[in-house]
Amino acid sequence: MLPFTKDYRLRKPSDFRAVRESGHSWPNRLVVIWANSNARETTRIGVSVGKRIGNAVVRNLVKRRLREAIRRILLPVGYDVVVVARAPAASATYKELEEAIMKASRKIGGA
Repeated sequence: MLPFTKDYRLRKPSDFRAVRESGHSWPNRLVVIWANSNARETTRIGVSVGKRIGNAVVRNLVKRRLREAIRRILLPVGYDVVVVARAPAASATYKELEEAIMKASRKIGGA
């Protein structure tokens, strides 16, 4: 289970930008996962939910569901990962989001 302490999060816009510019992406209907290897012994996660998803209440709900789904899966060590929610994520259930993240995250190690 992955904690979401400061050491395990992407916090700066430059960190998000670096992953998107030099990493690989795996899209599906609900999310796009971007990953880039880092020189650390930890995996850092960032979640991005844009305004096209909905109002603040909906965006925060989607972020909480995505974070919880990420906590429950095993990600390879040594990657920076950005999870970007797509518009259908607003109406998706937790189970659907969890399955979407699991399917896309299986491909990270083989990038």
